[in-house]
Amino acid sequence: MDSFKFAEVERLVELCAEKKVKIATAESCTGGMISEQITSVSGSSAVIEFGLCSYSNRIKHEILGVSKETLEEFSEYSEQCAKEMADGARRISGADIAVSTTGVAGPTGGSLEHPVGEVFIGISFEKGVFAKRFLFSGSREDIRRQAAKEALKMLMFSVCDNIPH
Repeated sequence: MDSFKFAEVERLVELCAEKKVKIATAESCTGGMISEQITSVSGSSAVIEFGLCSYSNRIKHEILGVSKETLEEFSEYSEQCAKEMADGARRISGADIAVSTTGVAGPTGGSLEHPVGEVFIGISFEKGVFAKRFLFSGSREDIRRQAAKEALKMLMFSVCDNIPH
């Protein structure tokens, strides 16, 4: 992780502190990278409310509230799952905004339906919830870093444009 630093993470923390916005994370394939980036900034305790590494479907269901139907019909590698993970993290933490990641970092575990590098990132906030699909390439570490970077960008966009002061 030493060489990985999202350039705008300091600004994200500063902006969240100014707006009094609390952040929650529910990370699967990124395994805590988003929380690590945020908490690497001095003053992050004013904005980070909750972080959960939810690798197993049991935790996605029992803790975050992802429905069994979503996991069975769409799988843990889906837009629906990312949305429910983000919603669950925001609901149980009381945070203003939550981000989630779920996908296949590889090099194993991919399929025709869900290839290595496929990642879904979800955002939940008062105005609603959305998720976006990405297809990253490279090593496992490359994919995880790209996903964390995109998740932080999505958080920044959501805080800048959609959450009032």
